[in-house]
Amino acid sequence: MSRTLHLNVFIHGRGHHEAAWRHPRASTSSLTDIAYYENIAALAERGKFDSIFFADHLAIGRDVEHAARGGLEPLTTLAALARATEHIGLIATASSTYTEPYNLARQFASLDHISGGRVGWNIVTSWLKATAANYGDSTQIGHDERYDRAFEYLDVVSKLWDSWADNARVDDPAAGTYVDIARVRPIKHQGRHYQVTGALNIPRSPQGRPLLVQAGSSDKGRQFAATYAEAVFTAHLEKDTALAFSADLKARAARLGRSPDHVLVLPGLSPVIGATEAEANRLWQELNELTVPAVGLAHLSARFGGADLSHLALDERLSTTDLPDPATVQGAQSRAELIHRLVERERPTLRSLLHTLAGGRGHFVTAGTPEQIADVIEDWFCSGAADGFNIMPPILPAVLEDFVEQVVPVLQQRGLFRRDYTERTLRGHYGLPRPENQYFATPAEPTLAARS
Repeated sequence: MSRTLHLNVFIHGRGHHEAAWRHPRASTSSLTDIAYYENIAALAERGKFDSIFFADHLAIGRDVEHAARGGLEPLTTLAALARATEHIGLIATASSTYTEPYNLARQFASLDHISGGRVGWNIVTSWLKATAANYGDSTQIGHDERYDRAFEYLDVVSKLWDSWADNARVDDPAAGTYVDIARVRPIKHQGRHYQVTGALNIPRSPQGRPLLVQAGSSDKGRQFAATYAEAVFTAHLEKDTALAFSADLKARAARLGRSPDHVLVLPGLSPVIGATEAEANRLWQELNELTVPAVGLAHLSARFGGADLSHLALDERLSTTDLPDPATVQGAQSRAELIHRLVERERPTLRSLLHTLAGGRGHFVTAGTPEQIADVIEDWFCSGAADGFNIMPPILPAVLEDFVEQVVPVLQQRGLFRRDYTERTLRGHYGLPRPENQYFATPAEPTLAARS
């Protein structure tokens, strides 16, 4: 099959750089104003993006004093944006650790119906320590245990989404039959972590189930992605590690009997765009000069399970002994490993490391002209390091507008990216099939003679 570049825009506060909200190009709209997100979604749709994406944390951020945080809950936001857009896919994060499977299955099925088949679920296992305390847990659930639960969780919600046949809803007032009950079945799941009878109380959705997205890169995370994920958001600071990750993930999927073409890898890319390279670098410098070190240090501490790093001096070079061993981290192990490797390779000062992480939190940041940004995208895409990108504008909506108006036309001219939407569902945008129902055969399409 011919490969098509895919682009998702990750909407995060007033931009992905932690100091974006302080820059004069940033929006001053409230993060609880739905019009702010509607305008960004409309801009991304004008750029023919495959999808937009909202992350989520189930605890107040430790950096809220110095960073623009406290936005709307993602699933509620998607419901509003489904009515404000026509084509673009809508992806939101929801936790498999702190959400009951039945509730989540209902919510995403509802959103898929509301949007006409444009919804995706970013599956997270909730690695923040503070989250556990908000859900009555005195201790954080360990990394491996969270993934063990997640495997069973996906089994349960997949069964629930398939508990109605596509043609179960008859809606025949004359016959007095609304649902063919023989086409609806309880799932009767009895597992280690979940006991769910079912069936779901909403018909199967337009996509069959939402597009499944995942972002874990640890060994457990990769195996989970290879088993279930259809799009994978991942963080890499170098093309070589992205290449190795993509090859490993697709090989794992193939060993599980899945098509590697149905597991799309989208590394994060935070583009700093200027008319000249010097102008782009100047914008990057301006943003870094607006950072508050305490914010960056709080983020770094969270990546290492809340470790106390306050003793580290800002302008002294780091060594790996200054940071906890990533293998001991019960949070996001893959991101801790990425930072650990960066410190081992470059021996940056703490200040320099915080600046590196301020713009992309471990994702790839590049500054340059629109053509240079397009060069990076083309290089990673054509080499197989990426099937597309999770675009993370450092300032919103300004840099997204730069990308739509200046970078997208270059990608289109090079024949890498669509000029218009040709599909109606999110799965269609990503070139992915509608999944078969594990309980009921999909009704055959009527023949041309039958239609006439």
